[in-house]
Amino acid sequence: MSEATAPMHALALADEGVGHGWRVVARKEFADHLRSIRFLVLAAILAIVTAATVVAAAGGIRSVASQAMGVPGIFLRLLTIESPPVPFPFIFVLMNFLGPFLGIAFGFDAISSEKSAGTLPRLLAQPIHRDEVIIGKFVAGLSIIGMMLIATTIFITGLGMFRLGLSPTPGEIGRLVVWVIVAIIYVGFWLALSILLSTRAGVATSILASLGLWLVLIFFGSFIFSGAANLVAPADDLVAVAKAEILLSRISPAVLFSEASTVLLDPTQRTVDLVTVEQADRAILSNLTLTQSLSVVWPQVVGLVAISTVLFGLAFVSFMRQEIRA
Repeated sequence: MSEATAPMHALALADEGVGHGWRVVARKEFADHLRSIRFLVLAAILAIVTAATVVAAAGGIRSVASQAMGVPGIFLRLLTIESPPVPFPFIFVLMNFLGPFLGIAFGFDAISSEKSAGTLPRLLAQPIHRDEVIIGKFVAGLSIIGMMLIATTIFITGLGMFRLGLSPTPGEIGRLVVWVIVAIIYVGFWLALSILLSTRAGVATSILASLGLWLVLIFFGSFIFSGAANLVAPADDLVAVAKAEILLSRISPAVLFSEASTVLLDPTQRTVDLVTVEQADRAILSNLTLTQSLSVVWPQVVGLVAISTVLFGLAFVSFMRQEIRA
C-alpha cells in the first residue's frame, strides 16, 4: 500500500469501525491482485490447460459413446482419472499440480514486499491493528483463488456441456460444488505456507522455499514415503508395507486432496484404503450418494482444514511477534 493511499484508508477504516480494518486491507489487496500481471498469466494458464483437457476428454467419450452411456457419473468423468472403457483425462490431477502455484503466487510476497518497500510501518500507522493486516491479506488471497477456481469449474462445465451435448445432473453439480470447496482449502494450504515464509524471509527466499517444498512433495513424495514405509513395516509383509505407505503419504496435502477428489468425483469409488482381492469380490456394486462419498473422505477434508489452519496460525503468531520499525 503506497503512502498516497494512506488518507483514503484512514477514512475507510473510520467508516468500517474498530475491528474491521481487515476488510479494508482485503479489499485493497484483492483489487491489486485482480489488476496484477500474475493474475492474468495464471488465469490464462488455467483456461488453456483445462480447455485442452476437457476437449480431449469429451472427444474420447464421444468416440465410444455406446460404451460410455452406461458409465455412472459420465459428466464427472471429464475431471477424473483415466478409466476403461473410456480414455478419461485427469483434470483434478492437473489441479493437484497447478493449484500450489496459485497459493504461492498470491502469498510469497504478502509481507516481505511490504517490508522491502518500507510501506508496512506506514500501513500500521493507520487506525488498524497488526492482526488485521495479515488476516486481510490472507482473506484477499483466498478470495482471488476461490474466484479463479470457481470460474475454472464453470468454464469446464460449460465446455463439457457444449462438447458432450448433455447437462450434469443435480447430484453431479453437488459433487462439483463440494470438490471446488475442497480445492480452495487445498490451495489455501499453499497460500498459508507462502505467507508464513513471507513473514520470516525475503521475497526471493520465500518463493524458493515454497517451490522447493512443492517439488519435494509432488515429485519425490512417493519415494520418500515408500522408503519410510519399508523402515517402519516388516519388509517381508507386502500388505503391511503398502498400508504403512498409504498412512505415511497422508502427511502430504497433495495426497489428501487427491484421495478426496477421487471419491468426490467418482460415485463408484467406495474407499481410499488398500483393498484386497477378497474384499473386492465380496463388495456390492453400487453408486455412493454425495453424503456417503463425503463421509468416506471426511478425514481427508478435516486434515486439509487442520494443516491449513495450523500454518496460518504460525504465520499469524510470527507476524505478531515481529518488531517493525519505521
